[in-house]
Amino acid sequence: MNPPLRDFGNSGFWRGRALEDFTHAEWESLCDGCGRCCLNKLEDWDTGEIAWTDVACRLLDCDTCGCSDYPNRLATVPDCLPLTPESVRSIGWLPPTCAYRLVAEGQDLYWWHHLLSGDRDTVHAAGISVRGRVVSEIGVELDDYEDHLASWPGENPMKEKTSSLK
Repeated sequence: MNPPLRDFGNSGFWRGRALEDFTHAEWESLCDGCGRCCLNKLEDWDTGEIAWTDVACRLLDCDTCGCSDYPNRLATVPDCLPLTPESVRSIGWLPPTCAYRLVAEGQDLYWWHHLLSGDRDTVHAAGISVRGRVVSEIGVELDDYEDHLASWPGENPMKEKTSSLK
């Protein structure tokens, strides 16, 4: 489940601030609820290259794109990697549309982010989320993940739209 939408008065609290300066509520609200970071990824042991799959974590609700047991996710899924200011800066596979990544890089949020739109459903309407595009890892054998490779989770459709307008 995504955290409840909290009204920050469209203050743009994320602009020009270090991630470490966010309150807990501000930090949690930054998640856009796309679910992309909850997809399983495969790493090439020789090159370190990451390959995305369309196989979602067992706790991801594939309809809402929220964690079905967010408070206990780390105990339930031992390889779940919690996002912190430090990890956001070091994780190379965060999706290019991820609000945490964008803010860490000094960029602004996209129009569809709920902190700008006021609606958690705009991430789905804009086609950014994993809704309708993934399968749960429950019942998918690890050896079969290679059959589920997908490039779209690591792509930024907003950049493609901007580039095509030029």
